[in-house]
Amino acid sequence: MSQDILTRDGLTVTVIETPDLGDRSYVVDNGHAALVIDPQRDLDRVQAVLNGRGLRLAAVAETHAHNDYVSGGLELARTYAVPYLVPCEADVAYARTQVCDEDVREIAGMTIRTIGTPGHTAHHVSFAVGVGERPSLVFTGGSMLFGAVGRTDLVSADLTEQLTRQQYASVRRLVDMLPGDAAVLPTHGFGSFCSATPTSGTSSTVEQQSTRNPALTQGEEDFVAALLAGFDDIPAWYSHMGPINLAGPEPVDLTPAAEADADQLRRRIDAGEWVVDLRDRTAFARGHVPGTFSFDASGNLVTYLGWLLPWGTPLTLLGDSQQQVAAAQRELVRIGIDRPAAQATAPLAELAGRSLSTFDLVSFADLDRARRTGEVAVLDVRRDAEWNQGHLKDARHIPLHELLGRIEEVTGPVWVHCASGYRATIAGSILSRAGKDVTVVADSFDAASHAGLPLDAGVS
Repeated sequence: MSQDILTRDGLTVTVIETPDLGDRSYVVDNGHAALVIDPQRDLDRVQAVLNGRGLRLAAVAETHAHNDYVSGGLELARTYAVPYLVPCEADVAYARTQVCDEDVREIAGMTIRTIGTPGHTAHHVSFAVGVGERPSLVFTGGSMLFGAVGRTDLVSADLTEQLTRQQYASVRRLVDMLPGDAAVLPTHGFGSFCSATPTSGTSSTVEQQSTRNPALTQGEEDFVAALLAGFDDIPAWYSHMGPINLAGPEPVDLTPAAEADADQLRRRIDAGEWVVDLRDRTAFARGHVPGTFSFDASGNLVTYLGWLLPWGTPLTLLGDSQQQVAAAQRELVRIGIDRPAAQATAPLAELAGRSLSTFDLVSFADLDRARRTGEVAVLDVRRDAEWNQGHLKDARHIPLHELLGRIEEVTGPVWVHCASGYRATIAGSILSRAGKDVTVVADSFDAASHAGLPLDAGVS
């Protein structure tokens, strides 16, 4: 989705949002030429903005080698034969236009000042953009976010404290160098795991951040201590993104994969490949091809499939339609899962080839009734931070992203839950494939206390 979000001093900024990854890419233009900042890999969205506004692409700029998605910047710059502005300290394997701290360039009537802002990565920069000497926009990548900062623990455990202190100094440097009314335009922070803490709001200025950003309202020691103590889990695919971006991503191929029939699906499943069912999770529970995994395409497919799929495992996408599969394929290329081994869009009855598997979807009220009549094993698959905020008394805790490696710890009939039912259904499909007797609590965790279930708080 893209929309004009502001016009400032003769410049128009168009945002290209990627909600499931919590990221934004930007097109900033003067009515004739454009600069694109931190583009995602499916470039047709950028090209639609350029074509729709009748713009010539003048340059592409990258704030850092991203940890949460594969960049489209290199391919975009090559396609249009324009400069690719990349931080000079980034150890990349391809030709680019190096930009260092305080580098100032005039490109198509726009002044682009590079500001070194290490912290999220050691080579991170921000871009202050304007017409003339006074910048009116600052593209902050994973540095200054809306009421937060980018994570500093994604590069190396040994460097985390050092990067955290650099992040603190970098955010303060932006305030010192820029006018208060300059619009702050971060890449991360709209639900992204690249944000150290949740962000607030959808727009801001440098002056507004002065009273809202913890790097500006806290002393350095308090800031560092709070950040180091608060990091969430790191999605598994993150470890692959930096190396891909530094090496130079390949172009995207979004053409449909070959169709698989029932026999081909069965051979792939039996060989240990992943066949992922994109249909509604309620439909999956009512009936699914045995051995398939449920990743409802209406939820955050890319985060959880990217987190759980063993890297490099052949993947087949099973969906209600070619459109549903194509949308999933687009999301997955953004995190480097490039080509499905196959797809399956025929009616489910044709694809099953034998009896369908099922499991029950229930509520926390159903769980309460079951516990009153006998012993019930409960598995909580939320992340550690969620568990520590409160959990069901006597529940077992295995975060979803650890379940594949700990599945032998789950014995006997089990009722599995998360915060909303989405991850619990994924877990249910994993347990079902492993031959476990599973019931999925497809309910909001807030309903647990209302149902009368006893809660505990504490560390797992």
